[in-house]
Parts: sequence; structure tokens; C-alpha cells
Amino acid sequence: MFLSSIILVNIRKHIETKIDFAKRLNYIVGENGVGKTTILEAIYYLCTTKSCLTSSDSEAVMIGEDGFNIKGNLSGITTENVQICYSAVENKKRYTLNNKQVNRFSEVIGKFPLVLLSPGDHSITQGYPAERRKFVDSVISQSSKTYLDLLIEYNKTLRQRSYLLNRIRENNYSYNDDELEAWNERLIKTGTEIIKHRIDFILEFVPHITKSYKTILSQKEKPDIQYYFIGGSDSTNLEKSFRNLLKEKASDEIRRATNLVGPHKDDFIFSINDMNLKNYGSQGQHKTFQTMLRFAEYFYLKEKTGDTPLFLLDDVFGELDAERASAISNYLSTVGQAIITLTDFGNSSFLKMEKEDKVIKLAMDGNVSYA
Repeated sequence: MFLSSIILVNIRKHIETKIDFAKRLNYIVGENGVGKTTILEAIYYLCTTKSCLTSSDSEAVMIGEDGFNIKGNLSGITTENVQICYSAVENKKRYTLNNKQVNRFSEVIGKFPLVLLSPGDHSITQGYPAERRKFVDSVISQSSKTYLDLLIEYNKTLRQRSYLLNRIRENNYSYNDDELEAWNERLIKTGTEIIKHRIDFILEFVPHITKSYKTILSQKEKPDIQYYFIGGSDSTNLEKSFRNLLKEKASDEIRRATNLVGPHKDDFIFSINDMNLKNYGSQGQHKTFQTMLRFAEYFYLKEKTGDTPLFLLDDVFGELDAERASAISNYLSTVGQAIITLTDFGNSSFLKMEKEDKVIKLAMDGNVSYA
């Protein structure tokens, strides 16, 4: 799959910008503030229905306008015409595929597999467990509709159970044990399935990140990922561990009116040479690990979906030394279509470019030119 063209209308600084892409490597070059990252955001919208920069669609609207519009042509076996429109007046978003409105946005997830490597990825290795869960959940959801449905169901259960716990705590609601137990069973059933999917994912994903490390750094560093879930690391009696922990935390959950047990509390531990990356990794090791996570995601999705994901890289090379930047540039030749933003193309000797690759220059006035 590749993106042949995109049109951005009234999104951030783009009044109306049209770009045609090459099938392989595309370098979007321009000064800071010209809207390079917004182009990647627009592509992300087309493939996932949401922004990669904000949870509020209204923030993406150009100042003074009442909405934005993005159109794109994604080509694979067939060409798909995709459009997403947002109205700030209605606070409503519409997604159309080949001129037919898609009513459930979850139907789009995984249809156009996408990988985004950006400076914000530092939170995956350096931030809270929620950031690592978000990364894992997003990758699996793109490759498994079953997993995405489980997540949606699980989050609904969390909200309903939290509501019940809050009513119990406030003593405004008379309840019996059977009602809370019914929600416990739903939580256990769905949560256990999520954990099983995550366990399988780690087993399949780690070889991809190991291969990426060997390609970039030879044998210098050995990466690993471990999954810590309810009951520690014992996957043989998940339901039993889940149920026992719920009983153990019952009074705390009611006192705090919060769901304290389940896969929404789990963590993933990244390591280099058996050393915890978050605690002991250098900035260079963190950046390299984040980059390799995205390459591993690319090849994992390609293997699981049978499709070639789009690979977006936002201002990545500026944070790498010349040796690693060159190695990663060479590695990009093994992927399908990649769209890369750069501030300075003058110092680009490390970039590997072929005749069919394209340089897209974005000017401060919004003009687009090609080289």
C-alpha cells in the first residue's frame, strides 16, 4: 500500500495544500513552522480517523475557520479514496471511504496500517506504564480486529464498574454482592483475553526488534521486552490470579472508587543487555530503542496483515549521530513507502536516495515544489 496524493484544507497553517508522493522515500523539507508535521498528522487522520498530536480535533482547525478537510488516495490492489471532514460548529467528524460514510471509526483501524516515529516516542521508553500500554495496544489493534473489540469492551466494563464503585462509596446506592460480582466476571473474562493476546504479541514481536538491532548495531546491544501482568509473570492461572487480586483489593477499590486490577494496570519492561532501559539507559540508547520499536512494528504489521504499512518519520535524523542516522537511512530502503520530515537538507550526505525517491520542499507561504 502507498499514499499517492493528499490534499489538506484549513488544517493548522495549511489553507489548501496538495502533495503528490513517490512510491518509496519522500523527504518533506522546510523551515520550522511551515507545517511539515501537519502533513504527517493529516496522513495519520486518513489511516486512523484521529490526530497523532492532539485528542481534540478542534485544535487542528486553522484559526478563523469552522472546520478542516483532508482527502487522500491510498493505492494497493485497488485505489481507495479517503476523506475526513471535521466541523467545529457541530463538533462532529465524518469519515468517508470511496464516497461512502463510515459510521464506526473502529472499522478503519488496521485497514490502512501505519507506523509513526516521532520525537514524542520518548514517552514510550521514558514515561509512565500507560504510554507503553498505549504503544502495544495500538500495534496489536492494527493487526487484530478481535483485540480491538476486546479493548473496546474492556474499557466499557471499566467505566460501568467504576460508576458502580463510586455509587457504593457514596452510600447513595444499595447494592448486593451479585451485582458487583457480575461486573467482576466480565472484567476477568475480557481482561484475561487481552493479557493472552499481549503475551502472544511479545513472543512474536521481540524477534523483530532483535533483528532490527542486529541490522543497525550488529551485535553491540541485545534488546528485550518483558510483560508484567496480574500475578507477576505466571500465565498458567490468569483467571485465578485475577479473581484473587480482585478479592484482595475489594475494599481499596470501593474506598477509592477505582478499578485497581486488570491489564489497564500492567507494564512492559524494555531492557538492553539485561539492564532496565528506563533506569539505566543513556539518551542515545533510548532514542535507538524507540526507533527500533517502530521498525519492528513495521515488519510485525507487514507480517500479520499481509500489507505494506506506511512509514512516517518526523524530524528523526536531527537527534541521531551521523553513524546511526546513516544506518537507519540504509534500513529505510527495506521498507515500502516512507514519508520523512527534515528541517535541513543541506547536511544530507548520510541519506540514501534513489532516482525514484522525491524531495518535497515546503515554503513558509505554503507553496510546494519538488526536487
